[in-house]
Amino acid sequence: MESFNVPSREEVSANNQAIFDNLKSQVGFVPNLYATYTHSENALADYLALSGRKTSLSGKEKEVVNLVVSEVNDCDYCKAAHTAIGKMNGFTEEEILEIRTGAASFDSKLDALAKYVKSATVNRSKPEQSAIDAFFEAGYTKENLVDTVLLIGDKTISNFLFGSTQIPVDFPAAPELEEVVL
Repeated sequence: MESFNVPSREEVSANNQAIFDNLKSQVGFVPNLYATYTHSENALADYLALSGRKTSLSGKEKEVVNLVVSEVNDCDYCKAAHTAIGKMNGFTEEEILEIRTGAASFDSKLDALAKYVKSATVNRSKPEQSAIDAFFEAGYTKENLVDTVLLIGDKTISNFLFGSTQIPVDFPAAPELEEVVL
């Protein structure tokens, strides 16, 4: 079995070294998953452009999507990273655990978002009509739906990269859910 190393700054191209330097100045370190993208010359820049794109979703809404998709896809790396980022966006530990189940009883709009994302992800791009209807009834727009789908795709890319490489997780581990019903 081919194992994946986490490339160091010295092992990547000049273009990727510049991205590493920028990440280090913004985040304080280069997350292992981002470094792993550099096994492809253009993948890290492309991924960062996708994940950093302008969106109609708020920071909290983005984290709902990230947490639900990462839980459905059972990505330990992204669950850990987005638990930390979710806390930075104002979610409590308990709220994050609930979001990962595909619900947010503490906020009806976020609850509709979480349920839509879970349905779309579990059903492999074909969400239940009731989840779509509830999404719009909660006040979301067609623009929000398109942005949510892009974010589901964004997070799925990282989930799949981690699933294929199993590189070390460099965020505090996310707590296990007592019972995950997918």
